[in-house]
Amino acid sequence: MRGLIFALAACATAGVSAAAAQQITAAGATFPAPIYQKWFGEYHKLHPDVQINYQSIGSGAGIQQLTSGTVDFGASDMPMTEEQMGRLKVHVLHFPTVLGAVVPTYNIPGVTGDLKFSGEALANIYLGKIKKWNDPALVKDNPGVRLPGEDIVVVHRSDGSGTSFIWTDFLSKASPEWKSRVGANTSVSWPVGLGGKGNEGVAGTVKQTPNSIGYVELIYAIQNKMPYGSVKNQAGTYVKASLEAVSAAAAGAAKEMPADFRVSITNAPGKSAYPISSFTWMLIPSQIPDANKGKAIKAFLQWMLADGQKMTEALAYAPLPKEVVAKETKQIAQIK
Repeated sequence: MRGLIFALAACATAGVSAAAAQQITAAGATFPAPIYQKWFGEYHKLHPDVQINYQSIGSGAGIQQLTSGTVDFGASDMPMTEEQMGRLKVHVLHFPTVLGAVVPTYNIPGVTGDLKFSGEALANIYLGKIKKWNDPALVKDNPGVRLPGEDIVVVHRSDGSGTSFIWTDFLSKASPEWKSRVGANTSVSWPVGLGGKGNEGVAGTVKQTPNSIGYVELIYAIQNKMPYGSVKNQAGTYVKASLEAVSAAAAGAAKEMPADFRVSITNAPGKSAYPISSFTWMLIPSQIPDANKGKAIKAFLQWMLADGQKMTEALAYAPLPKEVVAKETKQIAQIK
């Protein structure tokens, strides 16, 4: 009986503690969702009084919710534009969190090896100009690979997506025609293809559709055991996405990072740089009316920039360069 009383008391205490936890809401990018869920879970174990609830709904929707004031902070793989920031009631600070890669993934029956893609070829596939897998441009880039004469099924994001921004930003740099006809944004008017919601939706559609190609964040290709290709970089080298190749793409930007952290590193220079790499950002209001909530968010950011960075590589993200961490640590003081 006495043990039962103690057990009930412990449950009651735990319930009160959970109810009293500082609830912080956030929403946005699917690109960093695996590491964010890991961070928020680990941080809650260390600090049971803080619960961060994250909705992986895409960068565009995350920015919309931040703008409408329905979340405490947002997350995006595309830096906010001046127009977007002008709609906000309070200035928002960009905090880079990790580095990741977007990869071309495909499902071609009978082809198991790694394919090679130039940026121009990828743009022409997504423009609908390269229609079959045995197109001469693809055959030329992949000597020795027996590519079928099947139609290519193009898959893209259906939602407003930072992953789409990274992809289309690279295609815009690789193809003048893509830049003029389609451009770079979280949502574009896709010339061809099927839509899938989230990185999960694109990965699932490609996996279920023979002769398809799509683009997903690296961790989704790894988790789903999907092949993904090497991409030709600015130096003319075909590079397969890896932590080292993503870090190489960020090396130059780290030293010349703008004060507001809004920067693109797609098609970065360097022989070993993977060309479809990007920072991803948490979008934190500079003024948080709830003092306790503001204190909790600032403490989390400090932890994320220190201990949190040690967890990135297990989920196929590259940690932030030290120069960027140092600058971000100073920026935390701007949150009031």
